[in-house]
Amino acid sequence: MNRNTKINALLLLVVAALAVLPLALGLGDHKEEPFTGADAEAETAITELQPDYEPWFSPLYEPPSGEIESALFALQAALGAGVLAYYFGLRRGRRQGAARAEEAGAADTDTDADAATATATATATATADNEGGSGGGSAGGPGA
Repeated sequence: MNRNTKINALLLLVVAALAVLPLALGLGDHKEEPFTGADAEAETAITELQPDYEPWFSPLYEPPSGEIESALFALQAALGAGVLAYYFGLRRGRRQGAARAEEAGAADTDTDADAATATATATATATADNEGGSGGGSAGGPGA
């Protein structure tokens, strides 16, 4: 197993422990609704401290049940995770593309230098042949 696989397995184990341990240890047993959200906890605390408190605002949309509310929250979390994954994937792709372009640029520079050397050699050879006067060409060639 390589290092990344070990790290991923450890992270998966930690996430599973975070999900299972509160249920296994009974951390919410003393409450009527053991695992409510922070909004419900705050509302309960406020009504205990100030029974005549009236909220300033009311929700724009009140889901008909807790299950639908949970589903909408999960959808919101999934969309947020998708946007973040897209952004980080795009950044990584751009970084990899820039690295590949840089490598290709370095390879092209080496290829261009080799091509320039070959062109200069061919030009020098052709110039030397033409300066030698007649008879430099082969039979049937340009000098014939």
